[in-house]
Amino acid sequence: MTLRFVGIDPNTGGEGSPTVWVEEESADLVLQGEEADALLKSLVGSTEWVPGHKTGIPPHERVIRIPFHMVQILREACDAAERTAAEHRAVC
Repeated sequence: MTLRFVGIDPNTGGEGSPTVWVEEESADLVLQGEEADALLKSLVGSTEWVPGHKTGIPPHERVIRIPFHMVQILREACDAAERTAAEHRAVC
């Protein structure tokens, strides 16, 4: 597994900062962020966002919060993921 670093929260104090990577083989976005508080988790877990879709947060998933000022970094990550996926399709 190879990660391509895209960006880190520019307001970081040097410890445990929201960070974004692209996983090179799958072109998946990998996010590190602040775990949501109980109120946000409750809202996410109890709302039927898609009709007929089961509610709740599965044990293997987490709700995280990425600060608004990182939106540009997420855009860059999406662009990098699209380029990575296109490169893999071109090779196959």
